Amino acid sequence: MLLGGGFGRRGAVHDWVRQVVEIAKQVPGTPVKLLWSREEDMLHGRYHPVTQCKLRAGLDAQGNVTALHMRISGQSIVAGVFPQNIRNGLDPVVFQGLNPPGPEASIGYSFPNLLIDHAMRNPPVPPGFWRGVNLNQNAIYLESFIDEIAFATKQDPLALRRKLMAGHPKHLGVLNAVAERAGWGRPAPDVDGRKVYRGLAQTMGFGSYVAACAEVSVSDDGELKIHRIVAATDPGHAVNPQQIEAQVEGSFAYGLSAALFGECTLKDGRIEQENFSTYPVVQMQHMPKVETIVMPTGGFWGGVGEPTIAVAAPAVLNAIFAATGKRIRELPLKNHSLKRA
Repeated sequence: MLLGGGFGRRGAVHDWVRQVVEIAKQVPGTPVKLLWSREEDMLHGRYHPVTQCKLRAGLDAQGNVTALHMRISGQSIVAGVFPQNIRNGLDPVVFQGLNPPGPEASIGYSFPNLLIDHAMRNPPVPPGFWRGVNLNQNAIYLESFIDEIAFATKQDPLALRRKLMAGHPKHLGVLNAVAERAGWGRPAPDVDGRKVYRGLAQTMGFGSYVAACAEVSVSDDGELKIHRIVAATDPGHAVNPQQIEAQVEGSFAYGLSAALFGECTLKDGRIEQENFSTYPVVQMQHMPKVETIVMPTGGFWGGVGEPTIAVAAPAVLNAIFAATGKRIRELPLKNHSLKRA
C-alpha cells in the first residue's frame, strides 16, 4: 500500500518493486510474493528527519515580544525523496506550521519582527514521511520557546499566548477550549498523592487547528506519569465526530511514543534498532486518558489524522517544566533524568 495504513515501504519508496522484479525474472511464469521481515523493514527504512533549532526573542522593557528568530538546521525530506522539488536550495515543507497566515500549516502568533530560516544539513540516513511530517518538531520548537519566554518574563503561559494570538482567532479558539476544559488557572487535583502539573501547546497543520493541555506528575525519583490530555480540534467541518475522536486519541499514542522512546541510532553505517524490543512504543501503562473536543467552526475542510500528533510532545514537555523546573530540549525523554536535584 502506498499510503493509508500501508506502513513500511510506503510513500515514494519503491525499492521492494525493483527487488521482486529481479526475483521474478529468475523464475519466469511463476507468481512471486515478496515479504520482508520487520527487522528487514526497520533496518532498510526511511526515517523521520533529524533537526535542531536555535531560537532568539527580542523583548521590550515591559516583557513584550518585539522580535523572534527561528533557525532550523537539519535534514530535508523533500531533498531525499523528491529532490526535483527543491527550489533555490530551499525545501518549503520544512516550514510546516510556521507559514504565513493561510489555509495550511500557518503560524498562530503575530510578532512585530519575524525571521524563520533553514540551514539544510543532510546526513546519509535516508529521510521519509513520518506521520505528521515536519509539523511535529516545529511545534516542539515554537511551543516550548513560547513557554520559556513566559517564564523569563514572569507571565502565565496561557496569558502570553492569548496576547500573541489576538489576531489568530481559530488558533486561539482551540487553545481556549482546552484551557477551559482542563481548568487552567486552578491547581490540578492530586493523583494517588502525586501533585499534578499542566502544560499547553497549539499549532495548525493539514488544514486544521489543534491544541492540547497535558497533566503530568513527576515523582521524587524522576518517574514521569502522564495522567490526562485534553485536546481540541477545529477541522472546519466534522462529518463523523466519533472517527475524529479515534484519530485524535491515536495521535497521542504516536506522538507520545516518539517523545518518550522514539530513537533510531546509527553505528558503522547501520541502524541498530531492529524490532520493538529495541524500539519501544507506548504501552497501556503509559497511555493517558484523552479527552477530545471536536469544535468545527465551518467554512473549510481540515484533516484529522496528522495534526494532533504535533502537540503531544510540547504539551508534555511544558508540563514537565512546571513540575520539575527542568527544560528538556532534546528527545526522546528516555535519555534524560527527571529526578529532582
